[in-house]
Amino acid sequence: MSTPTHDPHSTDSTQATANADMDEPPAGGSFARYLLRKLGGAATSMVLVILLGFFAFRMLPGDPVLKIAKERPMSPAQIAELRSQYGLDKPVIMQFWDYLVGIVTGDLGESYVYRKSVSSLIGDYLGPTLLLTATAAVIAIVMGLWLGQLSAWRRNTLFDKIASSTSLIFWSVPTFWLGLILLMIFGGTLQWLPTGGMITPGLDPWSPAGIIDVIKHLILPVVSLVAVVYAQFLMIMRASLLEEMSEDYLTTARAKGLTEDEVRRRHAVPNALLPTVTVVFLHIGGLIAGAVTVEAVFSWPGLGKLPFEAIRGP
Repeated sequence: MSTPTHDPHSTDSTQATANADMDEPPAGGSFARYLLRKLGGAATSMVLVILLGFFAFRMLPGDPVLKIAKERPMSPAQIAELRSQYGLDKPVIMQFWDYLVGIVTGDLGESYVYRKSVSSLIGDYLGPTLLLTATAAVIAIVMGLWLGQLSAWRRNTLFDKIASSTSLIFWSVPTFWLGLILLMIFGGTLQWLPTGGMITPGLDPWSPAGIIDVIKHLILPVVSLVAVVYAQFLMIMRASLLEEMSEDYLTTARAKGLTEDEVRRRHAVPNALLPTVTVVFLHIGGLIAGAVTVEAVFSWPGLGKLPFEAIRGP
């Protein structure tokens, strides 16, 4: 009668598997932790923005009330009244509390420079910024993804080398520097396009002549943003499609008789877009950040130019 043998390796393997099953969190719990981690990161970023938005400007040199008092003669009593009006006579902690309450209620206070509420200023300057950034975003995304998939499909060709090298050059160029170059060439030397503003004074922006004039003013700022941003989308799309081109399902599609263009359009590009679109939306913030310098260079009346003028003062 044979005695069953005991395999220690088998026992260890079974025990390890059991421990792994016990340590593995359920799908619901894993998603909950992931969601909480993302929400925690967003909340931390929001808190840091709020803190920096308040205390950073308190640490900057200069007194806004004394700056206002320099514009016209004011007595000490009038200066004290002005401090009380803006809440600057309160302790810093009380000012910070008012700042938090204002953020929650939508009362962002009054601008020292423009003598208007900040909320109304944002409403006045929001439209031009949306027009500029939305136009640049659509053109940059379409152009970058289209050139990226062509560059990947024709890899190592002259087209791929030109497209990739050009995009890398534009990617490394500061947005404001490119805007200044375009401004000097097309607005100064050649005088083909307007050099600043959104529309020629006196024109109705909703009239046919006004719409054409706005488009002319829009060309240089949009080109400055698109030239830098589209390069990121091109390189991302190219890298994503190159990974897909080595997959077996493309060989199967060719074996079914599909042409190269059909294989690219129906199979390779749709699958390459999945990770690319995610990265594209993550880079939209860079487009908005670039609009700040572009609006300052071209005197575009948007939200990017508003803080620049407010900090500089009247």
